[in-house]
Amino acid sequence: MLHNRLQSCLLIAGYFAYLLVGALVFQVLEGNPRREEQSTVLRMKEDFLKNFTLLSTAEVEAFMENLMEAARMGLYSEKSTVSAEHTKWDFSDSFFFVGTVLSTIGYGNLSPKTAGGQLFCVVFALFGIPLNIVFLQHIGKILSMLCERLAKWLYKKGVKKKTTRCLTLLFFLVMGIVVFLCLPSAVFQEMEGWTYNEAIYFAFITLSTIGFGDYVIGRKHGKHYFPGYRILVAIWVIFGLAWIALLFNLLTTLLEDPEEKPIKKYLQVKTVVRKNKHSKSGSAPSRLIIASDRDRQKDQLEPQEGSCTHYSAEYRPADV
Repeated sequence: MLHNRLQSCLLIAGYFAYLLVGALVFQVLEGNPRREEQSTVLRMKEDFLKNFTLLSTAEVEAFMENLMEAARMGLYSEKSTVSAEHTKWDFSDSFFFVGTVLSTIGYGNLSPKTAGGQLFCVVFALFGIPLNIVFLQHIGKILSMLCERLAKWLYKKGVKKKTTRCLTLLFFLVMGIVVFLCLPSAVFQEMEGWTYNEAIYFAFITLSTIGFGDYVIGRKHGKHYFPGYRILVAIWVIFGLAWIALLFNLLTTLLEDPEEKPIKKYLQVKTVVRKNKHSKSGSAPSRLIIASDRDRQKDQLEPQEGSCTHYSAEYRPADV
């Protein structure tokens, strides 16, 4: 037990240390180029204002395209303290970026521009993505353990096995939706000025690693975000990924197991009954049907190993 806890602590510490080191390296490699890009946008705007009466339609359209591309990357054409704070590649930007790299979300709004930054990104992702998978699996085991403890507690309170399974799954689903979708979406609605529908959409698209990039946090022009906002969102993404991965695994298991075993046993019993329907003794078919019903109930109620409702042997009864 002590060895497992020590191993868990080392894994968690190593994972976040890897994130911190990656964020610091990207901040150093990409900080100056980001400021240079911002200066380029400002010069482009100044040149346009000086010569806009002499520009052709094609040149005006090219300017508009460049301006929209700069806005998509978080670069603004206004000289203000707020825009300057949000256009440099600071630590919170870097930490959020490394989180999206390891989770493979990849919004596309922030990416390394220097040769060193791009090369480091390749190496960082090469070792970081497997580390992220191991970390998420470990968090998933912890969530499964919590579900198992809840199921054990319910069973000791006298709740039947089938009811215990349903209540455990329901609790896992509802609490996950509240903690990882509903509450964060309310925060995003307040911080980003989105509707709640847009915030829910962003939260699910992010945690499912679809990552369209049409909605990204921390990019509202003129908005002052509290320090550490992007870092907290990155941590939410990490733990939310573990929950939604476990949820998807559970849904996949339910879809792949449409009670095939009970159906096969039922068909086998019906065949035996037909063969013996003219038998003088009717006790054998009756015993077969009763035995099949018991087996079918056992298969339906028995939790699968590895799921969040896998009970330990010490409190799993033979009959309920």
